[in-house]
Amino acid sequence: MAGLSEDERGALLALAEELAEAARAETLAHFRSPALDAETKETDHFDPVTVADRAAEARMREILAARRPQDAILGEEMGRKEGSSGLTWVLDPIDGTRGYLSGTPTWGVLIALSDATGPLLGIIDQPYIGERFVGGLGTARVTGPQGTAALRTRSPRGLDEAILFTTFPEVGTAEEGAAFRRVADKARLTRYGMDCYAYALVAAGQIDLVIEAGLNAYDIQAPIAVIEAAGGIVTDWEGGPVHEGGRAVAAANREIHAEALKLLAG
Repeated sequence: MAGLSEDERGALLALAEELAEAARAETLAHFRSPALDAETKETDHFDPVTVADRAAEARMREILAARRPQDAILGEEMGRKEGSSGLTWVLDPIDGTRGYLSGTPTWGVLIALSDATGPLLGIIDQPYIGERFVGGLGTARVTGPQGTAALRTRSPRGLDEAILFTTFPEVGTAEEGAAFRRVADKARLTRYGMDCYAYALVAAGQIDLVIEAGLNAYDIQAPIAVIEAAGGIVTDWEGGPVHEGGRAVAAANREIHAEALKLLAG
């Protein structure tokens, strides 16, 4: 949202980090617990939700109710709360619940702050590793076991030298899978299964592309803010906005983004 003062930006950044700290505590309380179990939100396939998902989102909502009651909230587990400020907090308490259930440290907490134009601020937080990627409102940094560093995406290179990620090998529909494979066949290296952590790796300058389909707004808004703050680009497969979800291409730079879009289009 245009017109935010430096003090307002600082307060919103601090609040977003407070939300991340709260969600970190809730998710770590259950991670790798022998008693952890999951329900499924779908009947035709396994779409898990755990007590940790619900507890983390509930805690973040409690903080927002006390600190920013005028803001809207969109959360994966508890839906939408309307607001009057023009700002919306977009929350995914555990992105990668399948990984969380499996004990892998590649799931994350996603927090975005958006206005009508899309995300202004994003956090990708990996509680177990202790890494936090923050982008937007003048900030692009990662804090973790190696200290704090600026986020910067990789410099341009050909797809034949690029590293490509997606979460599921099937990507989406058969047609979407075939489009993804056209890109993967040209890439130097293709890897799978990292959920939101793959987007963090784009922002950190480790990889070049993430291509996915079937996303929701809460899956992609925080990654958009973080990657764009680091110098990258995130769009749909046609090059348009993707903050409402759908099919996403996250790229380290415009050159490799254009190369990927051309192959996805066939």
